[in-house]
Amino acid sequence: MDAVEARAVLAEALTRYRSRSYEELAGRIGEIDASEVIGPTGIAYQIEIEVRWDDRPGGDVLVLGGIDDGGWRSSFSPLNDSFIVAPDGSFVGE
Repeated sequence: MDAVEARAVLAEALTRYRSRSYEELAGRIGEIDASEVIGPTGIAYQIEIEVRWDDRPGGDVLVLGGIDDGGWRSSFSPLNDSFIVAPDGSFVGE
């Protein structure tokens, strides 16, 4: 897997979630969004994005993203990235 390309593809997918409000994200708690995206070099990547409570219900929302190219190694060890949104809409730790 091309790690540089995969990170860029995942970052683009997470950007769409970063633009959502806390309320929208909290409404997606427990959902997993799975999709396939073709990267700039033609590699097909599988992306999964999960939204869940970070610590407790009603608190911060954690958005986790993982990406792999369907290969044996990367499917067991996908690249991951995440961010946390506080109830006031700010990004925690950024």
